[in-house]
Amino acid sequence: MTGGFPDAATINDNLARAAAEVGVAMGVGSERAAIVKGQYPESYACLARHEVPLRFANFGAPQLIEQKPGDPVVGPTEVRRAMDLIHADLLAVHLNFLQEMVQPGGDRRATGCLARIGALAREFPVLVKETGAGLSRAVAESLRAERVRGFDVSGTGGTSFAAVEHYRAVDAGAEREARVGKTFWDWGIPSPVSVLEVAPLGLPVIASGGIRSGLDAARAIALGASAAGIAGGLLRAAASGYDATRGELEAIVHELKVAMFLTGSRTVAELRAAPYVLTGEVRPWVHR
Repeated sequence: MTGGFPDAATINDNLARAAAEVGVAMGVGSERAAIVKGQYPESYACLARHEVPLRFANFGAPQLIEQKPGDPVVGPTEVRRAMDLIHADLLAVHLNFLQEMVQPGGDRRATGCLARIGALAREFPVLVKETGAGLSRAVAESLRAERVRGFDVSGTGGTSFAAVEHYRAVDAGAEREARVGKTFWDWGIPSPVSVLEVAPLGLPVIASGGIRSGLDAARAIALGASAAGIAGGLLRAAASGYDATRGELEAIVHELKVAMFLTGSRTVAELRAAPYVLTGEVRPWVHR
């Protein structure tokens, strides 16, 4: 989930131990710090000590191309090292261009990213994830054509990285970037809408962005997601300690099981066929 700073090793170890014992997947944050910069590799490598059933390595799409002349570029060698560091099953490439536009000195070149993702997807199992702005069907179709294996929609409803970077820009005195962060604070596609757009493409879809409970996970699966991802609530628990982490994770799994029981769903496949009603801001999106 995180990585690249001193306290991350403890947080990730709590998460990995709980994920292994409860039986859920886990991904780390961008491994750029460890692989490209050589910083805090143990903050990621601790994941390899636990029998997590499915592990996701991580790099940002902007790091796949040269941002400035002479900048290091992530290629197959770096990806292999990142996957080996945590014994990963998949590589998650995250799209965080809104965050980079708000971040002072952000990596804002994007030309060539799609082709580079495709090149990696022909050599490694690649999942592409957003970071709070959601994936549209058009973007997902382009990525599917490049042979990616799945998507993590990460739509609006959870952490706004435009908001996070807005405050950092304010602290740095970067007025233009601070204004962009405020203007684009809520930019993006709501997570449920993104799931509805991307799921029909036939690849596995992780619903994330505003998933806070097992009931939210059940809702996402009913909309067509294969799985759900949670960050904020588990990150807070993991910062408190292992017991809090495992307790939170077990509560989420139990809530999912309760939702399955109440809808008569014996399996996740049956839950995906459960009837649902769209309300709130999702409804006009779907009928636009």
